[in-house]
Amino acid sequence: MTEDRRLPPALAAVAECAFDYDDGIDFEPYTEFSSVEDTRSWIRSWTGNQELDGSEFRVFGQDGTGGLAMFWTVREGADLVDQPVVFFGSEGAVGVVARDLAAFLWLLADGLGPMEVVEHADADPNPNEELRDVAEKFAADRRQSGVDVLADVRREFPDFEATVTAWCR
Repeated sequence: MTEDRRLPPALAAVAECAFDYDDGIDFEPYTEFSSVEDTRSWIRSWTGNQELDGSEFRVFGQDGTGGLAMFWTVREGADLVDQPVVFFGSEGAVGVVARDLAAFLWLLADGLGPMEVVEHADADPNPNEELRDVAEKFAADRRQSGVDVLADVRREFPDFEATVTAWCR
């Protein structure tokens, strides 16, 4: 049996969108999830902790420096699209970006990418019409501003950075 690396339809639609760093979002979506082996290797390297297997993460994109965006499968029994989206920067910054895929779509539609909201808390929204169309197609009933997306997720997961720091060796 092979691992399923197919993206959910909404993320596959995001991967078809054009991202231009000059427009404010430094994000390069993947066309499939990273492999189990690549994710394990990455988390061990990032944390220095060889005991971690990375199984709670599904990596689906990166920024231009190599920081990674992914689902964090912390909600037991929840579907993948209902798991929070997190970001691990190439220089050590970490943060929860959105409470689920729908919220992540609206964050992108507002012109905010994972790296921007974690590494540049004062990043200004720059709405993106193509990404708004994707959000409306897949999450019309969950519309919210990027500011609200971030407020929600930070209330729900205030200790994510401390959790990640505890994994580091």
